[in-house]
Amino acid sequence: MAGRDPEAVAESALDAVAAVAPEVRDGLPGRRRYLDGENPSGERVLAADVFADELLESALGDADGVGTYASEERAAPVDVGDGAVSVAVDPLDGSSNLRSNNPMGTVVAVYDGPLPASGRDLVAAGFVLYGPVTTMVAGVGPPGEAAVDEFLVGDGGDREELGALHLPDEPTVYGFGGRVPDWPADFAAYVDEVEDELKLRYGGAMIADVSQVLAYGGVFGYPALESAPDGKLRLQFEGNPVAYLVECAGGRSSTGDGSILDVEATGLHQRVPVHVGNAALVERLEAALA
Repeated sequence: MAGRDPEAVAESALDAVAAVAPEVRDGLPGRRRYLDGENPSGERVLAADVFADELLESALGDADGVGTYASEERAAPVDVGDGAVSVAVDPLDGSSNLRSNNPMGTVVAVYDGPLPASGRDLVAAGFVLYGPVTTMVAGVGPPGEAAVDEFLVGDGGDREELGALHLPDEPTVYGFGGRVPDWPADFAAYVDEVEDELKLRYGGAMIADVSQVLAYGGVFGYPALESAPDGKLRLQFEGNPVAYLVECAGGRSSTGDGSILDVEATGLHQRVPVHVGNAALVERLEAALA
């Protein structure tokens, strides 16, 4: 399997994630408690995080051509096969929303090579959203060129294509993470501008907020903070895959100074400021932060 086409492996990986998504979703109700200890990023871990992580490792280990599995919940990648493709997963993005019963999701990034890797090494990315219905958004192909499609995920883990996604020309929504007093002054000034033009939509799960930007147009970000200059989101597990999807859907991504996909990867749990959305809004943000 080592020589299998990376894009074909990516399709198998996305199928594997979709196949296990109903089991992840159905396992949430009984796993709302916090466990002892923290994950490698210093965050508290729910039983649901561990449950999703173990299911996804098993499913992706069975996907033909996947060589390495990495998770936000683990300190280091694990070898799961003999392929050259690496899959980085946030098993349950927004799991803190479980207590309040708000949306959350699974984020997957498929890299052609070992981790940590550049966003330019992505051959696919996607996410499953556990909302009123369970859907998957995914793209397979070179960064900036892949088509991004939405799928309904059935109870058996099958994917029913709903259509292609492209950011609307007229943006509608915005949402930004972090505490407002912790925002740098130039970023806060940018928010003051866009809040007069767009509707606030922020739900506390990155992937749910990015999904709204893909559906309605707008801008989402988790910026550099006074207390955390590198922001909160992780490059391998969150920044790169959402940048890939938004750029492939006709938008832009930025650290505040260029595409997230161009950030040099230096560590598996490396953090990065993340801003994604309609090109004009992201360009205005970069100008504000310059």
